[in-house]
Amino acid sequence: MTLPALLQSPSRFLFFTGKGGVGKTSLSCAIAIALADQGRRVLLVSTDPASNLDEMLATPLTDQPARVPGVANLWAANIDPEAASEDYRARVLEQLGPSADAAEKATVREQLSGACTTEIAAFDAFVGLLGADSARFDHVIFDTAPTGHTLRLLSLPKAWTGFLQDNDRGASCLGPHSGLKMQETRFRAALAALSDAAQTTIVLVTRADRGAVREAGRTAGELLALGLANQLLAVNGVFHATDPTDAVAAALERDQAQALAGLPDNLAHLPRLDVALRGFDMVGLPALRALLQPAAQTAPSTQTIARPQIDGIDKMIDDLAQPNRGLIMVMGKGGVGKTTLAAAIAVGLAKRGHAVHLTTTDPAAHLSFVVDGSMPGLTVDRIDPQAETARYIDKIMASKGQGLDDQGRALLLEDLASPCTEEVAVFHAFSRTVAEARSAFVVIDTAPTGHTLLLLDATGAYHRQMTRHLDADSPGKVTTPLMRLQDPDYTRIVLVTLPETTPVSEAAALQDDLRRAGIEPYAWVINRSMAATQTQDPLLRQRMRGEVAQIARVQAGLAKRAYVLPFASDPIIGIQRLLDQS
Repeated sequence: MTLPALLQSPSRFLFFTGKGGVGKTSLSCAIAIALADQGRRVLLVSTDPASNLDEMLATPLTDQPARVPGVANLWAANIDPEAASEDYRARVLEQLGPSADAAEKATVREQLSGACTTEIAAFDAFVGLLGADSARFDHVIFDTAPTGHTLRLLSLPKAWTGFLQDNDRGASCLGPHSGLKMQETRFRAALAALSDAAQTTIVLVTRADRGAVREAGRTAGELLALGLANQLLAVNGVFHATDPTDAVAAALERDQAQALAGLPDNLAHLPRLDVALRGFDMVGLPALRALLQPAAQTAPSTQTIARPQIDGIDKMIDDLAQPNRGLIMVMGKGGVGKTTLAAAIAVGLAKRGHAVHLTTTDPAAHLSFVVDGSMPGLTVDRIDPQAETARYIDKIMASKGQGLDDQGRALLLEDLASPCTEEVAVFHAFSRTVAEARSAFVVIDTAPTGHTLLLLDATGAYHRQMTRHLDADSPGKVTTPLMRLQDPDYTRIVLVTLPETTPVSEAAALQDDLRRAGIEPYAWVINRSMAATQTQDPLLRQRMRGEVAQIARVQAGLAKRAYVLPFASDPIIGIQRLLDQS
């Protein structure tokens, strides 16, 4: 498919989804600008809790649509989970009526303090943009969170309409039934709009690499199962080497060609849009407008590019190994390489003779693919939401349900059918995993930033609940997961970024969020640095100059400790390749 064909007859609703780091925000912004330049009224909205839409458009945004300066007919907004949660709480409390006393209102507000409420409230704001709230726009374009979070979002209409259909009580973690029941009509309308091919197109964004392509194929299948069949494949960052004798450039082009030649069947038949790799960052209107224009040939440059003076991750792993135990959490925006780094750290610690448990909280779960092997001392698994939910339900039925009659057990089981139960179950599994680090190394590959922040929000809510009634004169009776995350002798947080403007800004924002929670990051890792290679390709060298500036930015005060993992011509997959890095 060509770009003019896409812009000629676009759907009313466009969803850009895909693995983190593939360029969803860049492409959604560029398409939104192109449609607005044609005179169509366009709303661009981010559903990512870790949105960087503000930086891309170079304008501050809120949860209310605001005009984008420099683009007539374009409005943009970020769905703010906190603002959406407070609005949802106010509406639920209003349903209690004037007879409710302060104690009853306090109880309901406490029920509405967790991550489940944050998720459903943000979803409710999203639903509004599929209905009456979008009536004044010709197109609504959604820049979504990385795949796992987005699949959860898009599955909520079906999950919640099914839960509400025969439920007269509601979900205990979301307040009284009226707070949910008032949403049922909106949820059903959202499900209808998402499933209507005449209204909605899903744009599956990928890079031309095997991991991103595999994720896009999995996502396409899951969305089809939800009834979202009108799909389009957009391949971002397609590269062609100027000099075939340049080893780095040739390897990059070869790897991309192999990835695209191996598209799974459910992607190969889709209409496809290829977007060329550019030598500049996708920040600001000029860059976003240029993204969809024909790429001009980059002139060769003889300018010397100084390689940054920065340690590799082998030095970081040496330092991490010193305590002989502890929790290491690898965090960052989607697509920056968290899974590869977490696997390299775990393999490196095992190589140094330690017992290591490597796991992931990411619903997309790429860890086993990256490790692809075994070695002494290394255990690899994942926190499986479905398995953890089943375990949690069994535990609750065996404890709270033990003394209930058949009707009471049926009501309890009905309450546990709420989609919120999965969030609670995953939190409990996360807490168990955190506790293991008292006597061994635990390395956690976290989900992309937004999803991880929701998990940390649940951790904070649990901490507040557990400590609220403690005797101030009797400290130390309870050690919550949050306390362990805040303890630098117990937990080391490693932030991963790419050497580009937006990923560095996103990592800095994540660091600020962690610090507000009393958690201090241990180190930053700058991944896939082209500046650490010897390539002479003009386009890649143009990107290298930008990288050097961003590495200097990290070293100049953002990170207490900074390390680099160079760009690899061959994918870092399998135990031996991971050992080579560590």
